[in-house]
Amino acid sequence: MYRTIICAIGMGSRETANRLLRRAAALVDEGGSIVVMHVVENIPRRHLTDLPEEFETAAIAEAEKKLVSLCKELAIPATVEIRVGVAASLLVSAAREKSADLILLSSHVADITDYVFSSIVEKVVRHAGCSVLIDRRPGQVEEDATLF
Repeated sequence: MYRTIICAIGMGSRETANRLLRRAAALVDEGGSIVVMHVVENIPRRHLTDLPEEFETAAIAEAEKKLVSLCKELAIPATVEIRVGVAASLLVSAAREKSADLILLSSHVADITDYVFSSIVEKVVRHAGCSVLIDRRPGQVEEDATLF
């Protein structure tokens, strides 16, 4: 179905990561590629006084180790990329760079910050030049329906 899939995975739920990777593997064309991407959000330097200098480096190394391990465990051939910056922008630009025809990411239960600042998912959907598939965790549709 898709030649190149950007599969965006956060460091939250392992169950969600498994589900996203399995879905990407089911949707990629034979001979296609899956790029598993995690973004370590930029922390403005003025807020780093309480964090060790190597925080960003450690976060990158840990994310890469976990994602490479998960891909091996699930026997899903994929390239793992860790980037630092603003997640929505980096996902959209990575899709453009790689001529991806699908960005696969997961949603979460919205909270007040999503309504004020908009969510990563919303920004990706709005700005992506390719198809975007939003994986919703089981039961989330019913939970979200109660918000309105």
